[in-house]
Amino acid sequence: MLILTRKVGESIVIDSRIVVTLLRQDGDSLKMGIDAPIEVPVHRQEVYLEILQTNRQALMSGQRHVPKLNATTSPSVQPQ
Repeated sequence: MLILTRKVGESIVIDSRIVVTLLRQDGDSLKMGIDAPIEVPVHRQEVYLEILQTNRQALMSGQRHVPKLNATTSPSVQPQ
């Protein structure tokens, strides 16, 4: 794991295509902005783990389609 220190307004670049910028710090909470190409999926870890679990269940059950995430687990994306 790479550990970096960033100040508000500073960024890191991943694979020359993804830019993560520290936007704001409120106590122990950080607000980050992620600029990535549309073909690069970006998820919060808990959502990503749910997607993996749903996909595994679909493979094991023989379902032909993957059920949609419900509104309580789907992230809301708000462009800025």
